[in-house]
Amino acid sequence: MKERKLGALEKAGYVLVFLMAALQFAYAIYAYIDPAAFSAIRGTELFASSDADWIKIYASRTLFISLIIGFLLYSKNFKALAMASLFGIVMPATDALLAYQAQAADKVVFKHIATAAFLVVTFVVLQAVVKRSENA
Repeated sequence: MKERKLGALEKAGYVLVFLMAALQFAYAIYAYIDPAAFSAIRGTELFASSDADWIKIYASRTLFISLIIGFLLYSKNFKALAMASLFGIVMPATDALLAYQAQAADKVVFKHIATAAFLVVTFVVLQAVVKRSENA
């Protein structure tokens, strides 16, 4: 059976999810390589290098998320990806709050807010893809 080509909406969803997974993968690798620098760009600077283990724990979970998202994308499970995008808003919202409480630069807080907005857009696009495929 021949697999059908992706439509424009599905391609947009694919690209948005790929960017999400790739960014999470890059964050995970960066957090493993340089935990102190990674924590600074996230807006919650380490005060003791002994706390770097927490960044590595974050890295392992972020790597897990990127691999799961990558697999769901590979299997074209747009319904699960839509829900992951929606539920994923919890992370940048929490990051924004933590960065704000740590008195991080405004651009760091806004970066987290922009990430949450990106996830909302991704959810909307993926929901449209799911509805379109259910109606086809």
